[in-house]
Amino acid sequence: MGHAAGTLKRRNTLKQVYKNRYLYLLLLPGLAYFLLFRYFPMGGIVIAFKNYNIFKGVWDSPWVGFKYFEQVFSSSDFKNVLRNTLVISGLKLVFAFPAPLILALLLNEIRIKRFAKTVQTLLYLPHFISWTIIGSILIALLSPTFGPFSELLRYLFPKTQNLLTSQKYFWPIVVISDIWKEAGWGTIIYLASLTQVDPNLYEAAQIDGANRWKQMRHITLPCISGVIALLLILRIGQMMNAGYEQLLVLENPAVRQVGDIFDTFVYRVGLGRGEYSFTAAVDMFKSVVSLILIVSADRVIKIIGEEGLL
Repeated sequence: MGHAAGTLKRRNTLKQVYKNRYLYLLLLPGLAYFLLFRYFPMGGIVIAFKNYNIFKGVWDSPWVGFKYFEQVFSSSDFKNVLRNTLVISGLKLVFAFPAPLILALLLNEIRIKRFAKTVQTLLYLPHFISWTIIGSILIALLSPTFGPFSELLRYLFPKTQNLLTSQKYFWPIVVISDIWKEAGWGTIIYLASLTQVDPNLYEAAQIDGANRWKQMRHITLPCISGVIALLLILRIGQMMNAGYEQLLVLENPAVRQVGDIFDTFVYRVGLGRGEYSFTAAVDMFKSVVSLILIVSADRVIKIIGEEGLL
C-alpha cells in the first residue's frame, strides 16, 4: 500500500514537472551559475589544510592539518580585522537595513503615482553605478582642496579634519555611502509586499478613526513582518561580508586601521603575498561564522513567532 502511494506521488510530481517544463527551463541558467561559481569551487577549500603549492596543484600539495588556522588566530591583524568587520557590518545592520523599509513606507504614502515612479527611478539609479564611480564621486565631494562638502564643513567647523584620511569619520562615510547606493534598490521587495496588503483593512481602520501613522503601525508593518524577518535573517548571515568593493575603493593607508576587513585582508595577503592556504583558512572561518549567525538568527525569529528561513 505504501509502495503504491509512493509511486502515485512520484507520477504526480513528474506530471507537474512536465506541465511546467518551460518554467523549469528558466531555472537552468541560475542553477548553472550557482553550480559553477558557488558549489564546485567549494572543493578548493581543502587548501586551507594543505601547504598549497601552485606547481604541485591542490591534491599533490602536502597536508598540514590546522597549521594555517592557528596562524590566523595568532596573527597580529586578526583581532583588528575581526573588529572592523563586525563593527562596520553592525553599523550597516542598524542604520542601512531599516533605510529601504522606511523609504518603501514613505513611497507607499505618495498618492501621485507619476511622482512616486519618478522618485523610485532616482532612488534605484545609484545601485547600477559601480563602487569605483561612487568612490570617485565621494573623493570629489570630500576632497580637502576642492571638495564642496569639505569646504562647507570647514566653513561651519574650522577645526574639521580631512574626511578622507580621518579614522574618526571613516565608518560614518562607509555607512552613509552604502545607504545612498543600495537603499533605493532595497525598496523593491518591500514595495512588492505592500501591494499584497488587503485595502479593506485600511478602510476599516479609517472608519475607526485611525490616522495614517496608526494604519502604518498596526496594519502595514504587521502584514509585511514576515518579509522583514526574512530579509533580516539574510542580512545577519552576511555580517562577515562588510562590503569588499566599497572598502577596497574607499580605504587608504591612513584609515586602514579602521577599514581593513576580512575580504580586503584576504585580497591583500592572498594575492599580494601569495599565501593562498592562509587566506583559504580565513575564508573558511568566515563561512563557519556566517553559518552560525544565520542559523541563530533563524532560531530567534522563530521564537518570536515569525516564519524562519530554514
